[in-house]
Amino acid sequence: MPDTIMPDPTRLKFGIGQHVPRNEDPILLQGQGRYTDDLTLPGQLWAVMVRSPYAHGVIKAIETEAAKQTPGVVAVITGADLEGHGYGFMRCVLPLKNKDGSALTNVDRPSFAMDKVRFVGDPVAMVVAETKAAAKDGAEAVFIDIDVLPAVTEASAAAAPDAPALYDHVPGNQVLDFEYGDRAAVEAAFASAAHVTKLGIRNNRVVVCAMEPRSAIGEYDPKTGRYTLHVGSQGVFGLRAQMANDILKVPVDKVRILTGNVGGSFGMKASAYPEYLPLLHAAKVLGRPVKWTDERTGSFVSDQHGRDHETVAEMALDADGKVLAVRLDSYANMGAYLATVAPLMGTGNFSKNIQSNYATPALLVTTKCLLTNTTPVSAYRGAGRPEGNYFMERLFEQAAKETGRSAIELRRINHIRPDQFPFKAPSGSVYDSGDFSNLLAEALEAADWDGFAARKAESKARGKLRGRGIGNFLECTAPPMKEQGEIQFGEDGTVTIVTGTLDYGQGHWTPFAQVLHQTLGVPFESIRIVQGDSDRLIAGGGTGGSKSLMASGAAIVEAAALVIEKGRPSAAHILEAAASDIEFEKDATTGLGRFVIAGTDRAIGIMELAARLRAEKDRLPADIPHTLDVQHVFDQAPMAYPNGCHVCEVEIDPDTGTIEIPRYMSVNDFGVIVNPLMVEGQAHGGIVQGIGQAIMEQVSYSEEGQLLSGSYQDYALPRASDLPSFGFQAHSVPCTTNPLGAKGCGEAGCAGSLPAVMNAIVDALSEYGIDHIDMPATPERVWRAIQTARG
Repeated sequence: MPDTIMPDPTRLKFGIGQHVPRNEDPILLQGQGRYTDDLTLPGQLWAVMVRSPYAHGVIKAIETEAAKQTPGVVAVITGADLEGHGYGFMRCVLPLKNKDGSALTNVDRPSFAMDKVRFVGDPVAMVVAETKAAAKDGAEAVFIDIDVLPAVTEASAAAAPDAPALYDHVPGNQVLDFEYGDRAAVEAAFASAAHVTKLGIRNNRVVVCAMEPRSAIGEYDPKTGRYTLHVGSQGVFGLRAQMANDILKVPVDKVRILTGNVGGSFGMKASAYPEYLPLLHAAKVLGRPVKWTDERTGSFVSDQHGRDHETVAEMALDADGKVLAVRLDSYANMGAYLATVAPLMGTGNFSKNIQSNYATPALLVTTKCLLTNTTPVSAYRGAGRPEGNYFMERLFEQAAKETGRSAIELRRINHIRPDQFPFKAPSGSVYDSGDFSNLLAEALEAADWDGFAARKAESKARGKLRGRGIGNFLECTAPPMKEQGEIQFGEDGTVTIVTGTLDYGQGHWTPFAQVLHQTLGVPFESIRIVQGDSDRLIAGGGTGGSKSLMASGAAIVEAAALVIEKGRPSAAHILEAAASDIEFEKDATTGLGRFVIAGTDRAIGIMELAARLRAEKDRLPADIPHTLDVQHVFDQAPMAYPNGCHVCEVEIDPDTGTIEIPRYMSVNDFGVIVNPLMVEGQAHGGIVQGIGQAIMEQVSYSEEGQLLSGSYQDYALPRASDLPSFGFQAHSVPCTTNPLGAKGCGEAGCAGSLPAVMNAIVDALSEYGIDHIDMPATPERVWRAIQTARG
C-alpha cells in the first residue's frame, strides 16, 4: 500500500484539501450540459410505453390494431415480438442463500409482461412513432384485457398463508429466508441479559425522485452488428456487461453504452430496466434510432423504489450497560420482480451496518424477502446503511430511557476504543481507524448541547415542544474493486483521466483533477475526464456505495506513479543524462511537475516532456517510451468506514403536529478530505434526503395495489424553506487501507440524519409519554400520536 496522499502542505490552490469549486458547474448553469433527452439523432423515432393500470391480473389479450392505425405510428411491440430472438432476462445477480443453504429463488423478468401483470406500471407494450405526440396517441389506443386478481402490497401480508401468489414457482411469495450471525451466541446473550430493549420499526418506502427522469435511445448498426444505448447510468462498464451478457445475449464488444450528464440517480439508474431491450430491438428491426423519455407520472411507478422494511430490533445489555448482542428480524419488500441487487439492503447491508461504531460482540440478522404487487425495490442512497444505523441509534435511546441511564454515556461505554484497532466486528468487517468517543464529544460541543435547556424553555413559552436527538453512525462502504486509471496527454495540452466510476451529480471531475494535480504536477485547468463511454474502458466498478474516490482516486495515484517511471528514461534522453540521475519533483510555488538531473538546475517540465515526445516520436530510440500515456487498472481495497455524529433539534406544534428543524450540526470522519467544499455539499444532500424520509416521504398503495402517492400533489419532498442552516465540521482520521486515506462521504448524510431527526422527535414527544413513532413523522401522524396520548 503506497503512503497516504495527505493534504498538500504547500497549500496549492488546487491541491488536495482545497475548497475548489466544481469544474462542471459553469457548464451546467449555462445550459450546456448534455443529458440523454437533449440528444436528437438523425432519423430518430419516438417510443411510449404502455403500462398496466392494474396491480395484479391475468393478461387475456393485448389489442394493438387500433394503435397501429394511428397516424404517425410505425410499430407496436409486445412481449410476443421479442420472443424467438434469443434475448435473456433481468434477474437478481447476488449469490445469496437461504439459512438452510439453498439458493434464493430468482425471478426472470422479461421486458414486457406476457402472462400476468404484477404491479401498476408493469410495462406491456411499446408504441413507436414519428413523433412523441403520435406515440402517445398510439399508446392510448392499445387495449389490454386483464382478468384482475387480488393484490398484496405489504411484505408481512405477502407472507400470510392466504396471500395472493405472484408466481407459481415462488411458494408463499418468499424468495429468500436470510440469516447471518451466531444464533447460539446471540440467544445465550439475550438469555443472560440484565435488560432487553425491543422496538418495532417501519422503514418507509420512498420514491427516488431523481431530478432527471429516465431516458434512453437505442441504435443498431447492421454493418457491424453493434448496439449502442445512450442512457443515464451509474457506470457504463457494468451496464454494458449486463445488457450484453444477460439481456441481449451477445458478445460485450457488440454493445456500446454512452452516458452523458446524469441528473441524479441515488442507486436507481445503476442497472438495466425493461425499456432498454425493446428500444434496441426496435432500432434493429426498424433501421432507425428509437428514443424514449419517461414523464414524472411514469417515473413514480416504473423507477425502482427505495427502503420498505418491517423490522423488530432488539438489544441485550448487561448490568453495566454494555451491549451483549443485537438482533434484527425483518420483512423486506422486493416489489413485483427481483431487481439486480434487491435483497442486499435488508440482508448483507443490515448485517454490516447494524454494528455501527460500537463494540457489540454478537449479532443476528434474519430477513424474509417477499414479493408483492408493487413497484420493484432496489438501492437508494445508503442502501441498508442508514437503516442499520437508524435501528441501532433508536435502540440506544430506548434502552437508556428504560434503564434510567444517560443515552450519551451508554454510547460512550460501548464505543470501540482507539486501542482496539484493527477491530474485527461480528459482521465480518475489520475497522481500521476511528475516534468515536472524541468525535461524539466534539459534536455535542459544536451543537451547544448544554445550552438546550434555555432553547427548550423559549419554545415552551411559545407553546411549542422542543426535542434533541443524536445520530451516531458508521457506514461500511462498498469495497473499491478493479477500477481503470488511464492518463492521456493530448496534443492540445490537455491531460485526460479515463476511469470507470461515473458522475451522476457528485462532481468527480474536480476532486479527481485535484488528486492528479497534486500527485503528478500537471496543470489543474488542463485536466479533463472521460467516464461515460464503454468503448474507452477496460475496467470499471461504476459509482455507488460511497467508493468512487477510493477506487478512481487510488487508480489515478497508481497511474501517476507509472507516468513518472515512464518519464524518467524519456527525460534522461531529452536532457542527455543517465536515467538513474533523473528525479521527479514538483515546483514549490506552482506545484507543476518536472524531471530534474539530480544536483543540477537542469530540468524539463512534465507537460513539455509530453509535447517533446509527441513531436519527436519518429526520431526516438526504440527503448525510449514515445509517450507518457498509461492505461492502468487498480486492483482492489477493503471497504472503508466513514463515521460521525449528527445532532438535530426539532420544534413541534402540538396543536397541528407540524415539525420544524431550527438547528442541525454534524461532525464527520471522512478520512482525508480532497475537496471540503464538495464533501460538505454531499453531506447536506444526504441529510436532506434523510429529513425527507423521516418527516415527509411515504409511498402509499390502496388495497387493490393502486399507487395513491403518484405525483407531487400527493408525495411530499423537503423544500429549502423546510431546512435549517446545516453546521458541518470534520474530525478526520485517515483511512489506512487506501492510498488517499479517504473513507467515502456520499451516503453518510442519510445515515446520520435518520436517527438524529427521529430521536429528536421522540424526545420532544416524550412529554406525552410517547417513546416511539415511525417514519414518516408527518403532521397528521404526530398529531394523532399526541391525541392518543392525551386520551
